[in-house]
Amino acid sequence: MAETEYVQEPLAGFAPGAGGIDPALPLHATTFVVVDLETTGGAPDGGGITEIGAVKVRGGEELGVLATLVNPGVPIPPFITVLTGITQAMLVPAPPIEQVLPSFLEFITDAVLVAHNAPYDVGFLKAACAKHGYHWPSPRVLDTAALARRVLTRDEVPNRKLGTLAAYFRTATRPTHRALDDAKATVDVLHGLIARLAGHRVDTVGDAIEFARAVTPTQRRKRHLAEGLPRAPGIYIFRAADDRPLYVGTSGDVATRVRSYFTAAEKRARISEMLAAAERVEAVECAHSLEAEVRELRLIAAHAPPYNRRSKFPERVLWLKLTDGPYPRLSVVRAISPGDAAYLGPFSSRRAAELAAAGFHDAVPLRQCTHRLSLRTVTPACALAELGRCPAPCEHRITPEEYDVRAVAPFRTATASDPRPVVDALLARIDALSGAQRYEEAAVARARLVAVLRATVRMQRLTALTGIAELAAARPAAGGGWELALVRHGRLAGAGVSPPGVHPRPTIAAIRATAETVLPGHGPVPRASAEESERILSWLERPETRLVEMSSGWASPVAGAARFRDLLRKAENAASPQSSTESP
Repeated sequence: MAETEYVQEPLAGFAPGAGGIDPALPLHATTFVVVDLETTGGAPDGGGITEIGAVKVRGGEELGVLATLVNPGVPIPPFITVLTGITQAMLVPAPPIEQVLPSFLEFITDAVLVAHNAPYDVGFLKAACAKHGYHWPSPRVLDTAALARRVLTRDEVPNRKLGTLAAYFRTATRPTHRALDDAKATVDVLHGLIARLAGHRVDTVGDAIEFARAVTPTQRRKRHLAEGLPRAPGIYIFRAADDRPLYVGTSGDVATRVRSYFTAAEKRARISEMLAAAERVEAVECAHSLEAEVRELRLIAAHAPPYNRRSKFPERVLWLKLTDGPYPRLSVVRAISPGDAAYLGPFSSRRAAELAAAGFHDAVPLRQCTHRLSLRTVTPACALAELGRCPAPCEHRITPEEYDVRAVAPFRTATASDPRPVVDALLARIDALSGAQRYEEAAVARARLVAVLRATVRMQRLTALTGIAELAAARPAAGGGWELALVRHGRLAGAGVSPPGVHPRPTIAAIRATAETVLPGHGPVPRASAEESERILSWLERPETRLVEMSSGWASPVAGAARFRDLLRKAENAASPQSSTESP
């Protein structure tokens, strides 16, 4: 190229692809665009590019070339001219970067971008797009320098500079600090590195990109565990040498999710420890995401894998109930029985249950002592009676009938239908404390209001669902057809997917014929964990879900706790993080 001549080579063999890059695409079938930039130096600020060279290749065959000088609009430092041979006179007739970007962005469509020290080149290109209003397509990027650090040892090459690697792989084009020459040299280096990847069991573009990143030796050694898994919704189980489940997870694409555990993005210490102990991964395909989520919860509950933190023991719940006998009080218990008529829960922790109990004690005159009271014998009153916070049923200052009306009935009503009296009493207490500038006490009362509302909203939602003997629902599937779920007493009894273009009722009939038998029970979660029923509720409440059949109506109390959800949200937003206990 003459010193004052501007040349832009044609896009030889350019044929844009039809879609994005699948990380599972084999390397030999992947389209790569190898790019190199020459710049004026400095940091990426939207300018500074003096030359772009790009070569498009696939399967070892060159598909196209893009090469152009770029007028940076600023003088070139002398040392850049000495290094590259590009002079100011050569760049005067060249187009500015904003005119070059459209052709370049079209050239890299549906291709993996490759560069040597890719962060430098990609940084300049992204900054130029941002400055001139072009959308950066965020292509997958493979860095040959990083890949060489993983593939080649110090005994083979003293460093990973492009010139060193070009000499090692005997590239047809030598690097000259000109964009197109360096890009062509990088193409040969890329092919040499890909040939070496076969020995590391890396044969897809996604694996190559992740292999170039800083993964641990354990991740690299165990990455074969992700092979052969289905690309479908389901659950996956990491198992130890003795077949113990170490970790259970779920995903809409099991293969992709499991592969992510062996990438640089996975940095959790406990997962690294789990991978070191894992010897195989077992996958169970599911009809759709809801079935996968439910199976995950059940497996975690059944096996308590050591590396799963959440929902390990869903059966360990607590309840707040009224005791039997005269002058009932609130008691935190681990189970409820059919004879229990007034209760609230389930709670995941004792702190949450006790916070809700404190809320009721603030609102209604329920006794707090643990004595077993008698209608005949008087028991000495405690300090709460002297403070006026207890009607002193122990000294028979209140009749059982009056105690029932003033203290017991509001709790029963709040849990079964309308919590308005309790809510109003707590709001009045908060206002009074705030008016007296007792803000810390007002915050405590607000936390108790949150606990009461969370528990009542949650229980009433669960009760409405679990009271239905059988419910069939459908949701459009991503690939056509319908995702189907058969729910009995809040438990997922069957799941399936109807084919596209086929009425879902025959599939529902087949699911019903093989579904799990679920008998009715007592309480808001009689036959499933609260987490399972809540996952089902979330799935059913999505706008796209259709209720197909129900054995009975699905209804909540007209004046129920759900009408206070806005108040609950406001109170949660106002409360401190320490007041948060569990989700409704």
